[in-house]
Parts: sequence; C-alpha cells; structure tokens
Amino acid sequence: MKYIETLHEGERVSNIYLCKQRTAAVTKNGKPYENVILRDKTGSIDGKIWDPGSQGIDEFDNLDYVDVMADVISFNGALQLNIKRIRKVNEGEYDPADYLPVSTKDIDTMYKELKEMINSVNNVYLNKLLKMFFFEDEEFIKKFKAHSAAKSVHHSFVGGLLEHTLSVTKMCDYFAKCYDNLNRDLLITAAIFHDIGKTKELASFPLNDYTDDGQLLGHIIIGTEMVSDKFNLIQGFPDVMASELKHCILAHHGELEYGSPKKPALAEAMALNLADNADAKLETMKEILSSAAKTESQWVGYNRFFESNIKKTTTFEQ
Repeated sequence: MKYIETLHEGERVSNIYLCKQRTAAVTKNGKPYENVILRDKTGSIDGKIWDPGSQGIDEFDNLDYVDVMADVISFNGALQLNIKRIRKVNEGEYDPADYLPVSTKDIDTMYKELKEMINSVNNVYLNKLLKMFFFEDEEFIKKFKAHSAAKSVHHSFVGGLLEHTLSVTKMCDYFAKCYDNLNRDLLITAAIFHDIGKTKELASFPLNDYTDDGQLLGHIIIGTEMVSDKFNLIQGFPDVMASELKHCILAHHGELEYGSPKKPALAEAMALNLADNADAKLETMKEILSSAAKTESQWVGYNRFFESNIKKTTTFEQ
C-alpha cells in the first residue's frame, strides 16, 4: 500500500485508492478532461485524466475503489496525479480500513477528556443536558466519535468532530479562567454542543457529503433543534438559560455572511466564536502545510480560504 502522504513529486505510482469525486471538465481550448479526487486514510489528492476516452481509462464512479497508475507532479505548491490508467477494483482487492482518514489522536482518550469537561459543568440543568447526549445516547455517541467536522476544509476525517469540539472546549475553558465575567458553565456547554448538528448535516464516511437536511438547514439550525428537543425533558429547565445556550450555538460563526443566523450578543457567544474560528483556521493551515511538506519550495502558493500566499515557516538549527 502506497499511502498518499508518502508520495513524492516525480515518481510513478500504481496503487488502489478510494474515488471521492469524479467530475467532467473542459480546458480553455475546449478539450474534455476529468477531475478526480482520490483518498486513503492519510489524506486526499487531486488527479487529472487528460484523455478520458483513451485505452486504460475504464468506467468507475464516485465512492468506487480504483486501481490507479499515475505520475506524481506538483501544481501550485500541491502534489497532483496525472492519471494514465484507472479501473474499478473488486471487493477483496482492498482493505476498507486503509481508506478512511482517521484522527492522529486516540479517539477514546479524547472522548474521555470531553466527558471530564462535562463533569466539570456544575449547573445541574446544563450538566443533565450534556449527559443526555454524551453519556446516555449510545447511538449519538457512536456517530459523534466517528464523524468529521467538515466535508473538506478542516478536520475532515474520522474523529474530526470530536477533535475539533475538544479543542474548542479547551480554548473556552482557558478563556473562562482569564476573563471572570464569562459564565463558564454556559460557555463550556455551548462549546461542546456547538457543532453537534454536523452529525446530521454530513453523511458518514466514506461519503462524508452533505445530506438533504445539511443542504436545506445547515448544522447550526440542526444543532439548535437537537438541543431544543431535550429542554422539555428536564423538569424546571430555565427558559432564559435555554435561550442563552441556543443563542451561543446560533451565533458561533460570528457573522451573518458566514452562516450565523445571529451575531454574538453574549460574551460567551463571542468567546465561542473566537475559539471555533481559531481552531478551524489553525487546523486548516496545518493540513495545507502537511500536504505541501514533500515539495521543495518554501512557498506553498495562494490559498483562497486565507486569501494569502502561504509560506512554510523556516526551521532554524538549535
């Protein structure tokens, strides 16, 4: 098995990958070609089929496992495959475990840390609400631990949602220690709940694509509804507390143009937005630099997400 993270510019590869996406396109000169996104558990890579009708380019579709022969090239600072041959493989020719991208951190250890955070929430109503999801709902727990946090931008791997949620929660815990005006119980609860809607916004692996509800509603609305459905099951849950928690979830993207139905009106909502944005951007930068680690150039290239030309940090000898 030749994993994607081990590929180097200039080599020829012959290996089996999962076809995440296949789309037809046309060059500026009107010549048809195909874009292919291939992946394994170490990451994904773009591929091009410049002559789709040529011999050796067999029929295959999205989510098929395919045997690929290709040249590894560098384009705009990232590795890419120039595909010469490709065919759909049969069951038994591959091990599915090789093709699911998984967090580099131990999932059970991260979940234990998250449960410790939940146990640190002193408010009886918020603590009960959290435990209804993360201690008592086995179906939700299984899905949450295995889910990604995004389709492609950041944490798009098994355990990504858990890893992102734990990171955001730890940042919020730090904020609560630094700023005594923050309601820690509310902030920690909102941090843990802020992205649970992604368990329904995105389909599970290997698809990891938007569901109908994901397209129509989005994870912010879905997550708010999931939490709201539980309020009436907790006798005496304060209405104001419910509204403030829902506001934090609704406002966690910070700006209306970024998908938030509301802008932060509470200090806790602002703190959550800052933590969520920081973790998403730092992880995205980490993944960009990781994918470019094998290229010789210090400059990775222009990135549309950051609207900046990205450079690797210089390493100095100690």
